[in-house]
Amino acid sequence: MKSSSKLDLREKRRFRIRKKINGTAERPRLAVFRSNRHFALQVIDDTKGLTIVHFFTQEKGLKGKFKGNNVATAKDAGAMLAERAKAKGITKMVFDRSGYAYHGRVKQIAESLRENGIQI
Repeated sequence: MKSSSKLDLREKRRFRIRKKINGTAERPRLAVFRSNRHFALQVIDDTKGLTIVHFFTQEKGLKGKFKGNNVATAKDAGAMLAERAKAKGITKMVFDRSGYAYHGRVKQIAESLRENGIQI
C-alpha cells in the first residue's frame, strides 16, 4: 500500500490543473502560492514563459505591512496585485489555484481581484 503526503497530493492536483489551463498574452495565468506565513502571486504569459506582474508579501517596501497569513491579508494582496496588473494593462486573467482548495485565503484573493476590476 502506497501512502502519499499532503504535498504529493497537492502536486498531483497542481499538474492536473495545469494540463487544462494556459496563460496567453491576452489572458495571462495568475499562479497562487501560499505558505503558512506568506503569499506569492504571479501573472504569467505561458507562451513566452515570462512573469508579467508579481506580488509577494515579503517584498522590500512591504515588510511589516502584512500581519500574518489570513483572509484580510489575502484581500489586501489581491487588491495590490490588481493595481499592478492594471498599470500593465491587464484586465483579464486565468486563475491557477495551484492545487490549493478554493476556499479561505485562495478564494479571497480571487474575489478581491474581481472587486478591483480584474476579470477571472
